[in-house]
Amino acid sequence: GEPARMASNYAGVQGADDTRNDIVVRGNSPTGLLWRVEGMPIATTNHFATLGTTGGPVSALNPNLLRTSDFMTGAFPAEYGNALAAVFDVNFRNGNTDTYEFTGQLSAFSGLELMAEGPMKFNENASFVASYRYGIASIAATGTSAIPYYQDFNFKLNFGETRLGRFELYGLGGLSSIDFMGDEIDENDLFANPNEDAYVDNDLGLVGLNHTLRFGKMGYLETRLGVSTNANDYLQDNYLRDGSGQNGQKYRATEVENRENRYTLSSNYYQKFNARFNAQFGGMVEMFDVTALVRDRDNRAFIPDEDGDGIPDYLFDLRNTQETFALSRVYAQGEYRFTDQLSLSGGLHAQYLGFTEDFVLEPRAALSYQFRPNQRFSLAYGLHSQVVPFPVLFLNEEVAPGEFAPTNSDLGFIRSHHFVAGYDRKLGDNWRLKAEAYYQRVFDVPVEHSPSSYSVVNEGAGFVFDERPDLVNEGTARNYGVELTLEKFFSKGYYVLVTTSVFDSKYEGSDGVLRNTAFNNQYVLNVLGGKEWKLGSNGNKVLTFDTKFSTSGGRPYTPIDLAATRANAGREVFMENVAFSETLGNYLRWDVKFGIRLNNPNRKLSHQFFLDLQNVTNRRNEFVRRYNEVTDQINLVEQIGFFPDVMYRVQF
Repeated sequence: GEPARMASNYAGVQGADDTRNDIVVRGNSPTGLLWRVEGMPIATTNHFATLGTTGGPVSALNPNLLRTSDFMTGAFPAEYGNALAAVFDVNFRNGNTDTYEFTGQLSAFSGLELMAEGPMKFNENASFVASYRYGIASIAATGTSAIPYYQDFNFKLNFGETRLGRFELYGLGGLSSIDFMGDEIDENDLFANPNEDAYVDNDLGLVGLNHTLRFGKMGYLETRLGVSTNANDYLQDNYLRDGSGQNGQKYRATEVENRENRYTLSSNYYQKFNARFNAQFGGMVEMFDVTALVRDRDNRAFIPDEDGDGIPDYLFDLRNTQETFALSRVYAQGEYRFTDQLSLSGGLHAQYLGFTEDFVLEPRAALSYQFRPNQRFSLAYGLHSQVVPFPVLFLNEEVAPGEFAPTNSDLGFIRSHHFVAGYDRKLGDNWRLKAEAYYQRVFDVPVEHSPSSYSVVNEGAGFVFDERPDLVNEGTARNYGVELTLEKFFSKGYYVLVTTSVFDSKYEGSDGVLRNTAFNNQYVLNVLGGKEWKLGSNGNKVLTFDTKFSTSGGRPYTPIDLAATRANAGREVFMENVAFSETLGNYLRWDVKFGIRLNNPNRKLSHQFFLDLQNVTNRRNEFVRRYNEVTDQINLVEQIGFFPDVMYRVQF
């Protein structure tokens, strides 16, 4: 139903959280993912996203507008930078250049969708495609009794070939909001707290213009200009419980106002010199305009309570930054074919971050050997670097009584060596077997000055980041594993996809102890299949069946110290000396989808009906163990169970 969750079908990608679509690749944090839309970097493509995160509960990308996109999980080419784990380069398709088409869709989960496409008459190859969606996800689908509202708009205008080249204008925009009211929340809510009222508003947007200019049949120049924004506002009011245990006085506890604007200019030139050698080079400048304001009243031991009412006297600026700076990147890469079977590609990528004045060089190389007509072996290496997540980079610390400063602002790039070996074999015309083994060494990871288990590699799988000031680039991590993919491409009316991964993901904080990362599930298995049956004398009726089975190991977590939490007025205190030593239960989910498509034989009209039975076994997968202020215990919170989604689509 959406690109990020579709990506969880790939080998090496975890999808053990029903509430968010974070893309966790090979044990890396989802912050290590680079999102690109039509080649333009964007912070996130999700509704309800927060500063520094790449995932969220609902995607703002409409899959009905997508065409072939690139998803790379390691040792990616020199063209890509500012990513440690993976690259998801999403592309919009062109509209129909011959006739106008319209689509209407209604679903219990994704809501109402309207889409139109067709030719633009001034050029025979020009077209447009656009969609609008308005969704109100149901309670069962989101894991909360609060109702999320969201809407988004995707479009692409292809102006066709002209004397000045080809121009394409594209974009997406999204608005979302949700209010969590404490007196309407039960203790099993996945996101909210009965002792709080919280108000969330988000917006995101991207507009880009691509220009392609061809130089004969052997070369072309691509230039991209775009602007994107991602903003989230969050207000939280806390309740003081009265003597009877009921919610009493309310006070403003947290205010968040984050916005990340990006202004991007990039240019790439591709040249094919002959049948054996091709090369490309280019550069990109991203100008960041970042506002990061977080004002917090709780969890601040130095905030006085002079009137003794149980409420700290003022809000503390945990982050209060407005910065403008540039991230500049250049690269060059080439590929040489020694023979029809053997090829070598290599390149160099360079990055410079103006905010920290940090500069890095990143070599990349890959070797491919087609030693038999149906079998190929490959080796790849890449050195990759990424800017520290902004919530960490801009954090404030009290450096003197009443004096605060961003003590993480000099943190340099996080860096990683990638080594990948692959084997690819065709099994007949429509079957493929692929195996990969990888090793990743992450270094220059921000950790605390004094010995502790904290590391930035564990951030990014939720809505907020930990608050750790005065960090240094001295931590390490390592990931290694084996992945297997068996694929039957869609033919003869059916497809099959089986992917599995076995891996290990560990890190060291400043205490030098080797521990599980927060994403060390250790294994993932996905089995997918689908079949179409054409009915009727002219085959204008089609029955469809699709199914997916997924299972993985449980995620590690840090246990809570119950006694210390009670003594800390219910604010959770974690046993950091045994960080990520416990593991949630294994994840298991089975989805089944039935559909029927009715094509009118006399006119251009199609009706489609789908029944999507999600989590048919009603497996209540474990979500988190957290302190419950109502029961005064550490309780298990479970994810959503069985959920049926019904969808109707009409195309004409």
